[in-house]
Amino acid sequence: MQTLFTNGQILDGEGKALAHHAVLVDGPNIARVAPQGEFDGFSGPKADLAGGTLLPGLIDCHVHLCYAGEGNPGRAVEDLTAGEITIRALRHALASLRGGITTVRDCGGVDYLEFAVRDACNAGYFTGPTIRAAGLMICMTGGHGNRFGRIADGEQEVVKAVREQVHAGSDLIKLMATGGVMTPGVNPEDAHYSAEEMAVGIAEGHRFHKPCASHAQGTEGILNAVRGGIDSIEHGIFMNEQCVQEMISRGTYLVPTIAALANILRGADKVPEYVIEKTRRVAEAHRRSLTMFYEAGGRIAMGTDAGTPFNMHGENAQELGLMVEYGLSPMDAIVAATSNAADLNQLSEHGRIKAGAKADLLGVNGDPLADIAAVSDKSNHHFVVKSGALAAGSYA
Repeated sequence: MQTLFTNGQILDGEGKALAHHAVLVDGPNIARVAPQGEFDGFSGPKADLAGGTLLPGLIDCHVHLCYAGEGNPGRAVEDLTAGEITIRALRHALASLRGGITTVRDCGGVDYLEFAVRDACNAGYFTGPTIRAAGLMICMTGGHGNRFGRIADGEQEVVKAVREQVHAGSDLIKLMATGGVMTPGVNPEDAHYSAEEMAVGIAEGHRFHKPCASHAQGTEGILNAVRGGIDSIEHGIFMNEQCVQEMISRGTYLVPTIAALANILRGADKVPEYVIEKTRRVAEAHRRSLTMFYEAGGRIAMGTDAGTPFNMHGENAQELGLMVEYGLSPMDAIVAATSNAADLNQLSEHGRIKAGAKADLLGVNGDPLADIAAVSDKSNHHFVVKSGALAAGSYA
């Protein structure tokens, strides 16, 4: 079935704003984007944007579907059965879609339970987002994420851990290069894996055609990951100029996850004290690093770390407002959440409005280029379309 989206601004996800254009969707794909007058006489269903804006569905490159945003998410999951964890992961995936997020990348789950949700949504058994999933995070003994991660020490064991994720059906490999905020007794500034361990893990992932992401907050760990060939740095809190230049020269993406720290501080009275202490210590460095990377022309893809304390699935779009607050232009924030994020996920047909692309769309009231809240505040969302079908809201 064909549907014509008309009477609004079009943001194509690649940095262009089109006025007086319309978008023809045919089944799960975009058939044509052209000046509105070229569709005179179209007699099929129409979606009237009423002066609002149509943009690609948003892509969140860093979520944890098994976590629900409790003050201590890891502790909460320990009290649940496998079935309960799987159902909550599905619930979070569906909430993400209703919030305008048509694709998510899960950067670390629990016992591969999220894979069932991925497979069900990707096969169309449920109308959910497209899901890419890493499986188990790979970390050193005592390292960040060790509660649910795959612990591996030494180059041979890291290679084996990567192979286990590939065998389990992972879409990407997640390696923990540094300490982090949410694990007790570790320092975000410390490098965990050595340069050699990072390099062999990344090489093994790439050998099996898997993109690789690295939790990397401290400077040394960021450099270890970048020099090893990592595809994306997650968080990047303590980047310096050397990190920025080496990332840009290699085309490494930054996935900043600003929402993670922002939401921890909003719920400070319900979060463990060690988490609050580290969050307050690193917050300003995070802002400074992102601003430096952006001003130098680095590639940014949106990610939220949804599932961490008070960082709720379905509220993911708030990240665009935070990116603008940190200095990105509204258009660049939108590109980070659409075509850049699609490219990082190796999904070339997603994250853009053009003929042949997937018809994953978000209609909003207002102009996000004038006020990013048109996108970042989901109360301004008019409708969400997944694979050409209305998934949330209405065309009326």
